[in-house]
Amino acid sequence: MNKAAVKQVPAVPMKTVPKMRKLRGRWESPIAGYLFLSPWLIGFFLLTLGPMLMSLYYSFTDYSLLDAPNWVGLENYKNIFTKDDVFPASLRITITFVLLTVPLRLMFALLIAMLLNRKIKGISFYRTMVYFPSLIGTSIAVSILWKNIFSRNGFINDFLSIFGIKGPAWIADPDYALGTLIVLMVWQFGSSMIIFLAGLKQVPGDLYEASSVDGASKFRQFFSITLPMLSPIIMFNAIQTMINTFQMFTQAFVITGGGPVKSTFVYVMYLYEEAFTKFHMGYASALAWILLLLIGLFAAVLFGTSKYWVFYESQGGKK
Repeated sequence: MNKAAVKQVPAVPMKTVPKMRKLRGRWESPIAGYLFLSPWLIGFFLLTLGPMLMSLYYSFTDYSLLDAPNWVGLENYKNIFTKDDVFPASLRITITFVLLTVPLRLMFALLIAMLLNRKIKGISFYRTMVYFPSLIGTSIAVSILWKNIFSRNGFINDFLSIFGIKGPAWIADPDYALGTLIVLMVWQFGSSMIIFLAGLKQVPGDLYEASSVDGASKFRQFFSITLPMLSPIIMFNAIQTMINTFQMFTQAFVITGGGPVKSTFVYVMYLYEEAFTKFHMGYASALAWILLLLIGLFAAVLFGTSKYWVFYESQGGKK
């Protein structure tokens, strides 16, 4: 910068310097930070924490939405574990659903992410098309479409009839109904795939080049480089998918309605029935808190075992 340009810059009057410092100090105070956070804080306390505390209170009451809550202590929890025959059945179905859906969805999402992690013409278009179904995957419209596809006269059976195969009534058969919901949840792999794709791009290419020089095959590179480097992302996706799968409701409600013969009567459907069909709001609140503890237990197992299989590069290994 030349001297002429420097001379043209107006000097700040000394009288305004204390005001500027005072204004800057005001906006750097903690109060300013809370002001900017206030929309989120208001929503958190009114729409999340408040209802959670109210449901905890209702779980210790006999509350039917029509009458005032009547305090019963641990009676709801006692009845759930000792007198309720539907609770263990719905819990078993839900845990089976989670244990099958989560690994299948993660494996499928990782496979598609690796296929899309290539420098080919039009790859952005392919990524968009693959991710697009996940934007509408939980909608009622997609659930209705899925119901028609897997009906007795749906697309799947029409396709099988070409080869002379008579397909079953998928959603009306207790042996296949839960499987159709699992396939739907696996099909909604887009969000996990995008996260895996971002993780694959962060894996240093030098590792693959060095392993190729040492004679490592693609199979060996996948298990010795790709999976360890992606293990934190696998951990994150596993927890997110597990939480969403435990809370699955719309698909089962629209496609099977919990049937046939309660074979897809997942936990949240049971909670919904107790709350909004039988109006046992206190009992449903207890079921909701048991579900929260169950999800927390599964998350704790993942976190507790992560030191044995999650690789953190910054720490130089798994520990």
